[in-house]
Amino acid sequence: MQTLDLSIMRTLTAVVETGSFAKAARLVGRSESAVSLQIKRLEEQLGEAVFLRTGRNMVLTEAGTTLLGYARRLLNLNDEALSAASGTSGNGRVVLGVPHDVAETWLPAVTAGFARSHPAVAMETVEARSPVLFNRLANGEIDLAVAFTSDRPQNALWSASLPMIWIGPRNFAFNRTGQLSLAVFDPPCAFRSAATMSLDDAGIQWSVGHSSASLTGLWAAVKAGLGVTVRTPAALPPGLAALDQSAGLPDLPPVFISLYGQNGKATTPAVSRLQELLQGCLETCLGTAM
Repeated sequence: MQTLDLSIMRTLTAVVETGSFAKAARLVGRSESAVSLQIKRLEEQLGEAVFLRTGRNMVLTEAGTTLLGYARRLLNLNDEALSAASGTSGNGRVVLGVPHDVAETWLPAVTAGFARSHPAVAMETVEARSPVLFNRLANGEIDLAVAFTSDRPQNALWSASLPMIWIGPRNFAFNRTGQLSLAVFDPPCAFRSAATMSLDDAGIQWSVGHSSASLTGLWAAVKAGLGVTVRTPAALPPGLAALDQSAGLPDLPPVFISLYGQNGKATTPAVSRLQELLQGCLETCLGTAM
């Protein structure tokens, strides 16, 4: 009777979730060639192909789809068993602060992974803008925070730079001799500052057509034609488009997304695990880290 290797099962799920051997390699802490070799060994063990390779796309075969369901169940049981046996699941609460962009994109996968490894720990999520999260972190109200800053952070646990982009309706056109209407967050906001400074440097007149306190309100304003806005490519919602230089808008600087903890506070096993999950997810999704 053959036995499935759980490390290969973890690699299999990583390849499916990230869509490539290269991104999966970063997620599982192996080289790309080692990931490729693991999948090859798995296919030899099964006697069936797991993936169909069509250019750069990785598509599961029927056998691969069947195995993936079992792989996830096996890994969940493995994580639960280790957590229960080691006593790290414990009782308690972990509070995580994230911007709206992160909550709408990457947070669900992190939440699910943390719930599997620490089923007895209550995880509370605070969704707010970065300045608010910094204040709550300083006051000891949250354990970890993901935040955006315009400058490279010095005290972050992890950080990466992201491009900023102009976002507007797909049919947007702008005459540089006219006045550009903006839909932005209330200040202070790194994205708002970058937009207005770039326009000032380019000699483009602008006005605030809509000022919002929430990301939902911001997107509604852009869709309604009240103005264009600035975010990252990861936050691009359906129905809107990234506006390139052909739209007549100036270049933008990068923004930094970072993970912060409470300085000087002892880290619990639950907080350490959440940090590990967050960092792994961000590195995989963003493709690069500082």
